[in-house]
Amino acid sequence: MSFSLHGIPVSRGIAIGRAYLIAPAALDVDHYLVDAPRIEGEIERFRAALKTVQNELERLSEDLAADAPSEVGAFIHVHTMILNDAMLVQETIDLIRTRKYNVEWALTEQLERLSRHFDDIEDEYLRERKADIQQVVERILKALAGAPSAAALVDGANGDSRAEMIVVAHDISPADMLQFKTQTFQGFVTDLGGRTSHTAIVARSLGIPAAVGVQHASALIRQDDLIIVDGDHGIVIVDPAPIVLEEYTYRQTEKALEQKKLQRLKFSPTQTLCGNKISLCANIELPDDARAAIEAGAVGVGLFRTEFLFMNHKDRLPEEEDQFEAYRRAVELMGGLPVTIRTIDVGADKPLETLAGGDGFESAQNPALGLRAIRWSLSEPQMFLTQLRAILRASAFGKVKILVPMLAHAQEIDQTLDLIREAKRQLDDAGLAYDPGVQVGAMIEIPAAAIALPLFLKRVDFLSIGTNDLIQYTLAIDRADNSVAHLYDPLHPAVLHLIAFTLREAKRAGMPVSVCGEMAGDPQLTRLLLGMGLTEFSMHPSQLLVVKQEILRADLRKLEKPVADVLAAFEPEEVQAALKCVAEA
Repeated sequence: MSFSLHGIPVSRGIAIGRAYLIAPAALDVDHYLVDAPRIEGEIERFRAALKTVQNELERLSEDLAADAPSEVGAFIHVHTMILNDAMLVQETIDLIRTRKYNVEWALTEQLERLSRHFDDIEDEYLRERKADIQQVVERILKALAGAPSAAALVDGANGDSRAEMIVVAHDISPADMLQFKTQTFQGFVTDLGGRTSHTAIVARSLGIPAAVGVQHASALIRQDDLIIVDGDHGIVIVDPAPIVLEEYTYRQTEKALEQKKLQRLKFSPTQTLCGNKISLCANIELPDDARAAIEAGAVGVGLFRTEFLFMNHKDRLPEEEDQFEAYRRAVELMGGLPVTIRTIDVGADKPLETLAGGDGFESAQNPALGLRAIRWSLSEPQMFLTQLRAILRASAFGKVKILVPMLAHAQEIDQTLDLIREAKRQLDDAGLAYDPGVQVGAMIEIPAAAIALPLFLKRVDFLSIGTNDLIQYTLAIDRADNSVAHLYDPLHPAVLHLIAFTLREAKRAGMPVSVCGEMAGDPQLTRLLLGMGLTEFSMHPSQLLVVKQEILRADLRKLEKPVADVLAAFEPEEVQAALKCVAEA
């Protein structure tokens, strides 16, 4: 019987194949009390399972292909850190000793405790790291049970199955995804996950169609079911009717041809039909991502998210030399093209609290509205100065710009600029080289910042609109919360007016402004943003060519009126009608 499931589209494309179900480790484990004489033996059983998983992760890291997405290596590192974290290991051992729980019971009890903590975190990226802990615990449970890993099950599939396989699972760890060679499966579907989950990031990096957050997919889809994954819309069709299968097969062929054609655009000038030049930059998380940016034809890095460097350090904050080497590597890989490095943007999450060593750095009731991004940096001036010195030193090796997140107040801007001047003074005293003219920009991602734009126009050199947070804060909605995700709307009139106002006022002041959020990489929004006056886009490298194609087909003269109509509309029907005119202009 044919039926459809709906989830979150995280990686575009069409996949058609047979379902290959990967069963999660059974978290409904045996619960029993251990006699006192057997306590130490139970703990040794736990340590042996930890060692088994440690060896698995080390082998994965050693076998990592040279062309594997750079994020994957970082994800293995994150899982290794979790595996050795006292909050998981020592607390589980304490439960075995004090409560006399068997190891499986103690481990799942500690997982539940940690999960409750992560559920309280409002930052989308950090909250989704709960999945990493769950995946590590599943690996430990598999080792305790002597069960094969998900990847081992895949390796056991016959060649024909692997050639057309679509993995269906409750969740998939990045480590397991590593072993799913790109030629062995067409796509994947998971019950859990969001747009910023690790599996979503890896899928985009590999260009594999995927839908996540497809609730109960692993329970409703059976082994070897013929399924279609529509990565453009987050739709999974099970046992499709012949006419549906024919339609999607045709669409799949069309997309393959489109991708080949897009490669021809890589080195052509990026300009509209009316001759306006547009800059296309890339968002990166790790230094080696710069290679993908160059290969996609980016003219620079519009956003280097430095928080990934911080999250990959367990026992300490990265030293100045660690950061400097990472920033310098990205700058050198870009070969003279500009690299915009954003200062650390994290919330009040416990791992970074521990690293900061601040006893008063308590978990906030609402981290998204608390001590995050620049607020946290200003509360830790020595940490901030260390990062600023590292960024400035990297500017001696190429064009670097500093981008500061979540600014809202004049005082915050002034304090930040004072610390940049202090970092320069310290480098001068140490005789270390840097570009004295490095530009400093501000992210516009809080409604207050957009409305009070003159504060920024007087103080900084450029602006970057972070649409992800701007939408979240404008609409008071968390898009990672499934119960309200349908209200997360980039096309809400309030959001569009804030973006249009920022672009217009920046243009009047002669200040460069870019968009670096997800809206920049959505080809369906390209003409709208062009019509609003955007001339610099920054996005994941995989989206660059499809956005470029839209730019090459656009005529700004024809977009002026329909875009004005969009901004004049407030009723949903009016907005949609006006957007249709923009698409057809």
